[in-house]
Amino acid sequence: MNWHHSGFNVYCGASISPSDQEGIEKLAQYIIRAPISQERMIYIPANKSKDGVAKVIYESKDGKTTKTFDALDWLAQLVTHIPNKGEQMVRYYGFYSNKLRGLRKKQGQDALVPALVDSDISKKEFRKNWARLIQKIYNVNPLLCPKCNGQMKIIAFIEDLKIQ
Repeated sequence: MNWHHSGFNVYCGASISPSDQEGIEKLAQYIIRAPISQERMIYIPANKSKDGVAKVIYESKDGKTTKTFDALDWLAQLVTHIPNKGEQMVRYYGFYSNKLRGLRKKQGQDALVPALVDSDISKKEFRKNWARLIQKIYNVNPLLCPKCNGQMKIIAFIEDLKIQ
């Protein structure tokens, strides 16, 4: 709790316009990418290992280095990234910090979100866009009925969530 944050610098690059289809797709692909690549991981069962212990060999992104783990050590390394119950792994600083969000809420300015970009795309085009991106990324058509394979259409959507 007494750690003093030393500060950091983040480069986000140019903002992505809602009409930039390629930019949105690249961002969506980056967001859903797996943090660990199965293609770079080799599992060696215990019966094929020299010492009779199952192994995992993980190759670096550039392919120049590999690291070998006992299978249980590999699992131990992986579970360190799973937060304990009630533990927070993501910290928010600046505009999104708890302190500033609380101050904005007291001032009645909590609805202000600086990341929203005004779009010249119609709502109908936006609806088509999200379905196309989900289909491209997850290889699933969200507008196709899983039971009968019939085409579904959006009849309503919630724009304002009010907890009563």
